[in-house]
Amino acid sequence: MLAVLSTPRKLMRKAVAVVAFMGLAACDPSMMAGTGGGTGPRVDTNAPVPVALLIPRTDSSAGAVASSMENAARLALASLDGVQIDLRVYDTAGNAQQAATQAERAVSEGAQIILGPLFGEAANAAGVAVSDNNVNVLSFSNNPSIAGGNVFILGATFRNTANRLLGYAARQGKNSVVIVHPQNVEGEFGKASIQAAAAQNGVRVAAVESFPFSQDGVTAAVPRIASSIQANGADSVFLTSTAAGALPMFLQLLPEAGVSPAATQYIGLARWDVPPQILAMPGAQGGYFTLTDPGATNAFESRYRARYGADPHPLAGLAFDGIAAVGALVKQGRSDALSGRALTQNSGFQGATGVFRLRSDGTNERGLAVATVRNKQVTILDSAPSGFGSAGF
Repeated sequence: MLAVLSTPRKLMRKAVAVVAFMGLAACDPSMMAGTGGGTGPRVDTNAPVPVALLIPRTDSSAGAVASSMENAARLALASLDGVQIDLRVYDTAGNAQQAATQAERAVSEGAQIILGPLFGEAANAAGVAVSDNNVNVLSFSNNPSIAGGNVFILGATFRNTANRLLGYAARQGKNSVVIVHPQNVEGEFGKASIQAAAAQNGVRVAAVESFPFSQDGVTAAVPRIASSIQANGADSVFLTSTAAGALPMFLQLLPEAGVSPAATQYIGLARWDVPPQILAMPGAQGGYFTLTDPGATNAFESRYRARYGADPHPLAGLAFDGIAAVGALVKQGRSDALSGRALTQNSGFQGATGVFRLRSDGTNERGLAVATVRNKQVTILDSAPSGFGSAGF
């Protein structure tokens, strides 16, 4: 078993704070009281619309994603049909105080909406800094605690993913789940999102099992989790862990502990298709996870590669989405194109990875496909919706 487990444990040791790039930092949501966004400045849709892009250009740990986001934003500009956007780039250096200063500077220089920053704390600070200027912020964070007021988050949320998966699972007759999460901030976010999605979809949360975020913590938790699934009569187990974290170990050890994928539905809050080693794990076979719309995602990535000669960073599409949303609204010719009311239009927008829409509480909904693993290959079980009002929403 030690040889078999070498890959999962190596992946566990290589765990990186991917969510740090997505802004899951503890923030004070009370600073962003209110919903629906600001009324926004009046827009002259016949002239170039000043848009500020706040990215951590000089942050040594995030420079690559910043560059890719700027590229994606400029790629989106080239896709606009007759809409003129004056894109102005400001460096936050990954620092909340500088993000606030740059947001104020951008607005003083005429920016009518802000795209970014990347990190949750910086986005929170930027939103507060310009809240009195009637300017909305489309942050690249996925941290729901900073959403609201004049701050919207473009990052994919745990709640959106959990709702898509449990909605699909419920339609397949699954009605009880054990939630498994690490004892850290990301794990708590994931647990809360799954609990909310379970209530929304009529799925019983049979138990919640947490574990210390370490190899020993995972190993010690496996027998307890297996017993909990059996004792509580759960037909599903929902894992919040990522492929860079505890997921590989659970997908190996839980089946060995008697939690057969043939009898218990494995569900994952994170993607299971990368790295490819995950596809060979016993627990991955037949499991549910989500993917962005493959057609839209492939088209965006192909265009990006053709223009820049490299693959986009996984988060680059968020910048494309921000420009796409602004462009679509300005094209409608309405002077309130950048208001909270316009930004939250029910029909949403076509983005780099599929359809999405912004909610009045500052969060978002994205069209996701439900995928599984069959014969160590990814198979789509339920396609991403092409619009709102279908089963995926």
